[in-house]
Amino acid sequence: MTADTAQSLARLAAERVDHRFKGLPPDADGLTVAELAGQRRNLFTGGFATPVLALSAERLEHNLKLMETYAARHGLAFAPHGKTSMAPQLFQRQIEHGAWGITLAVPHQVRVARAFGTRRVFLANELVDAAALRWIAAELDADPDFELVCYVDSVRGVELMDAALRGVTRPVDVVVELAAGEGARTGVRTEAECAAVADAVAGTRTLRLVGVAGYEGEVPKADTERVTAWLRRLVALAADFDKAGRFTGLDEIVVSAGGSAWFDAVAEVFAEIPELSLPVLKLLRSGAYVSHDDGHYRKLTPFNRVPEEGALEPAFRLWTQVVSRPSAEQAFVNAGKRDAAYDLDLPFAQVIRRDGAERPATGVSVTALSDQHAWLATTPEADLEVGDWVGLGLSHPCTSFDKWQLIPVAEADGTVVDYVRTFF
Repeated sequence: MTADTAQSLARLAAERVDHRFKGLPPDADGLTVAELAGQRRNLFTGGFATPVLALSAERLEHNLKLMETYAARHGLAFAPHGKTSMAPQLFQRQIEHGAWGITLAVPHQVRVARAFGTRRVFLANELVDAAALRWIAAELDADPDFELVCYVDSVRGVELMDAALRGVTRPVDVVVELAAGEGARTGVRTEAECAAVADAVAGTRTLRLVGVAGYEGEVPKADTERVTAWLRRLVALAADFDKAGRFTGLDEIVVSAGGSAWFDAVAEVFAEIPELSLPVLKLLRSGAYVSHDDGHYRKLTPFNRVPEEGALEPAFRLWTQVVSRPSAEQAFVNAGKRDAAYDLDLPFAQVIRRDGAERPATGVSVTALSDQHAWLATTPEADLEVGDWVGLGLSHPCTSFDKWQLIPVAEADGTVVDYVRTFF
């Protein structure tokens, strides 16, 4: 950890707890985050107010170690996508667990990362905002250790970037983004168009082509065969660019892909990259692993296909309280769309706590969300009363983190050992 990063994280620990941070104990107002963490309060008996989102300390550490091991085993560099958590404390832990750097999507996210000393950023988006480009150029000029790689996916984009960056000292490193297919999201659709974009980059003094990249998660009707075929197109594009001398003068060639659903295919195809004129930085960008989830990524994770490699563990739980039990078939808890991810799946009722005892949420399911309530359906075997705490599992980490500014990190017995600050 650099001195700048340590100082920035220390400032987070010195932040005062107050009304901005939902779920935290009201009697903690005025304490610093470090002071509150030092009290090691219990999530269930220490004055926390429902709803409150918690991260499992043990599962978070397990996931960090597992992906560090996976990337190393497969010879991959790793730049996990920081937009998942937007939590500089987690960025630092990911880097301490072997990450090459952090992937981000928009200029604000880069500003957050830089404010906390992140030295390497992969910007998985074409950036044509002149003000943001000038800020990045200033960051590059001010810090020789700062590295940034950015997508380009059009000749017009290259022209706009070049115009905004005229007069820079250090060129901005770029990779041509290969689209995942017709009807996919961003990226250049054909290899001929990729060459045209690369030619446009070569015609500037403000940009430097360092490789190719893309996102296999956007492959239409994605399956192993289609994803593998697209990844091989990406590798072939890198080889063609290299053969054409487009990477002359570099130290390495960047080839990057990898969301959270197909990183096993990325590992397999990247292992096939032929010997090029320079070493290849095989850069994986999966981000949802850090907390994993109980829905979307539980179903899609590549570890389901390669169980011998290990398994991620869902680290989030949203603790709510029953506030209404109007009938034997229905109950309501005090958390809704403002608190829980719901864009991919509704939350899952997992456990019930009453009088310090925890048991499975048998016969309880979430059927809908209002802004501040979850609608629960209850069967005859459901033992549920007003005042009970109900622990909900969540689907989609990205839209779980973004609803909470300060998230308790709790050990298995409920002891809160840390707080994670987010910046969305």
